[in-house]
Formats: sequence, C-alpha cells, structure tokens
Amino acid sequence: MIPRRGTVGARENILARIRKAQGRSGAEPTPAELAEVRAANARHEIGPQPAFAHAPDRLAQFRKECDRLGTTHATVASQSEIPGEVARYLVGHDLAARLAGWPEFAGLDCQRAGVAYEDRPAAGDDGTGLTGCFCAIAETGTVLLLSSPVTPKVTALLPETHLCIVRASRILDTMEESFALLRREVGDPPRSVFFVSGPSRTADIEQTIVIGAHGPYRVHVIVVVE
Repeated sequence: MIPRRGTVGARENILARIRKAQGRSGAEPTPAELAEVRAANARHEIGPQPAFAHAPDRLAQFRKECDRLGTTHATVASQSEIPGEVARYLVGHDLAARLAGWPEFAGLDCQRAGVAYEDRPAAGDDGTGLTGCFCAIAETGTVLLLSSPVTPKVTALLPETHLCIVRASRILDTMEESFALLRREVGDPPRSVFFVSGPSRTADIEQTIVIGAHGPYRVHVIVVVE
C-alpha cells in the first residue's frame, strides 16, 4: 500500500516531538541508549501483577479458566488413557474418528480405541488436530505452543477441532512464569510462539461474537496427571 501524502511526514513529526521531550537530539539511538535498552531486556523485570499471584490448586484454577473461555477439558491418569478420551470426545461430538497429530503421540494405541491417527501436519480437509503444548497457564486457562518441524502450528490452527494434551506438571501460575520457563529450557524462542485461550472468536462484525472465525471452533484439553 502506498502511504497517503503527508503520512510519513506526520509520523516523523510525532517521533521528533517525542525525542525532543526525552531530551534527545538525534533520530538514531546512541550506543549508550542501546546498551541501556539491552540491559533492561536482559533483566527480564516483572511488572505489577494482579492479586492472583499463586493459586492454591493450579489444576483447579486452570479448569476454572477453561470453563470461562469455553474450552472443554478432561483428566486422565496416564498417557495410555489418551486414546480412550480422544475417542470419547469424537463420538460425543459426532466427529469423524480420524485425526492428524504431532509425532510425539504416534506411539499411542489409537487404533485399539477406534481412532485413525496420522502422524503429519494437518491439511485443509482435516477436521481434528491433536497437539501437545510447551506449558499451560492456570491464571488464564491458556496453553503455550512453540512451532518447530515436529510441532507444526498448523495442526493446532487449521482443523475445526483442536485437541491439546497438557501435562499437569507443566501447568504454571502466570504468563510471566511461562516466559521464564521458555528462556530456561529453550533460550531464544522459535519463529512462532503462540498462546491458545479457548476457541477462536471475534466480534468485528456488528459486535456479534462469532466462534471459529480465525481458528478452531472447538478446543478440548486433555490433562495427563502422571
């Protein structure tokens, strides 16, 4: 898009006033200013937080927030019980007993549960995708996913139904804790880091909530407590 005449000049005028108010004369930051910004970023300071802080029962808090967001959820005792819960959910919602999923779940005995599991990224005709997550956040009922060749984000975003496996041991209290865990375990984040907080929704058109506008119509979390 070609900017309208005067748009660039107006932006530069605004930025110039900001620099003047900060006591800066040049358009480019000085080496000292860059060093100060980098040092602040490296400190990863945590700003003010709500009274929530730490939930006495993270799993209970996570479930509560899932309910608020419209994310359905179930709990299983071990990974071996995942196929049974997947089958129960698909049958209960009259969905095809077929799904694409991440490689980490390829070893599950889905066939015994009557579900056809395909170890591949989801495609346009897939109705259901199965993924794991990096961690989950009790404060907001959110799951954090990281993209990689073996954890393709398309499997979480393209199908109408997203089934997500959450390890109870990976449920954290706050968003800030999830970023801290990411820095400790991964270092520099991958190309895509995305948070899923319930089914996709928008109210862009006449302020009417529409579910599944930009992503899954359903999100179902399976919590593994082992």
